[in-house]
Amino acid sequence: MRFKIIHETEYEFNEAVFLEPHYLMFKPKNAPHLNLESHSLKISIKPVGISEQLDAEDNFVHFCWFEGMHKNIVIHSEAIIDSRPYNPFNFLIYPLYFNTIPFSYSDDLLVLLQNYLTPEPLDQELLLFGKIILASKNNDSLTFLTALTTQIHNDFVVESREEGVPFKPDKTFSLKKGSCRDLVWMQIHLLRTLGIASRFVSGYYYVDVENPQYELHAWTEVFLPGAGWIGFDPSNGVITGNTHIAVASSSHYLNTMPVSGTVRGDATSELKTKLVIEVLV
Repeated sequence: MRFKIIHETEYEFNEAVFLEPHYLMFKPKNAPHLNLESHSLKISIKPVGISEQLDAEDNFVHFCWFEGMHKNIVIHSEAIIDSRPYNPFNFLIYPLYFNTIPFSYSDDLLVLLQNYLTPEPLDQELLLFGKIILASKNNDSLTFLTALTTQIHNDFVVESREEGVPFKPDKTFSLKKGSCRDLVWMQIHLLRTLGIASRFVSGYYYVDVENPQYELHAWTEVFLPGAGWIGFDPSNGVITGNTHIAVASSSHYLNTMPVSGTVRGDATSELKTKLVIEVLV
């Protein structure tokens, strides 16, 4: 399958402001089963300068800076992705003791994974929720991860919320509902508490339905030696496949925002977004 992804973001200010340097994260990441054929980024305000680079976690970033005062900025991203057939279970967890939870990463891996292993404090109710599922799967790593993802999908209501940071994990668990990023942030910290390295992924998810309403999507990735980073989507109760297209992944959701930067001025702003995913013949 080949996808055309058009992602447009507009900020409108009630009075002119000066834009400080901004980081833009719209360019999809390559993967063994995904090939980025092309990507273009158009900005309604011509930057004084723009630099494409990789951040500290190997995400594509466009760093740009501006001059003058502005009341509006539109960022238009367009990507063509070639997605090949993909078996998400084509791996062998190794060493074999990683098949059973709890396990311990090697000292070398602990250095690399430290930020992905640091959890927020969790209420006992949320931790018990995870431990009951773990025990029911005889502490088998992959079976537990799949079952946890499915259980979150079954027990929680997914709701749309375009703006705002993810809720605290305990709040999402208490509400039994949240946006995709809320469910992911809760799952990540539950897994980290159980000693499993986990990270936040932001990107696109194509679904074959009539009149889809697309938004930026989020899912969880965990690191298992022998398998690498494996994706789990609690909003949909599935392990990620070739229709999940990552843009950014990080130990913290703040490092995956499409637009990061500040403005000088006292203006209020309105955010408008549009996301279109098309299958190319």
